[in-house]
Amino acid sequence: MVIVRMQDGDTAVAQLPKQVDYDNAALVGALCEDLVGQGCATLVLDASQVDYLDSSGISMIIKLWRVLSDRAGTLRVAALNAHYHQVWRLLGLDSLFPLSPTVRAALPARVAGERAGTSESSGCV
Repeated sequence: MVIVRMQDGDTAVAQLPKQVDYDNAALVGALCEDLVGQGCATLVLDASQVDYLDSSGISMIIKLWRVLSDRAGTLRVAALNAHYHQVWRLLGLDSLFPLSPTVRAALPARVAGERAGTSESSGCV
């Protein structure tokens, strides 16, 4: 479902499943909201494996953004494929939260610097 690839202080990277749709968006969102409830202030959604994202998935991501914004947190979406990157721009979602080309680019500078010598999937919880 959702794999937590990294947790470092108040930052977490959650890898989204291949499909984020009506059937699983609520569960994916709940799992990510649990991370926020555990103190995650910066949540990076690794979308590198996503090959299908419907309106339920997009709505779930917007809801996560609202949850984090209400707590003065940050949501970042990383490695979304070219098709959905274009959809993101067409919907104007890049004005809410920009897309990052890689997970590393989405990480706060402090965390990215600490992880510079490691692979992105190491240190997973």
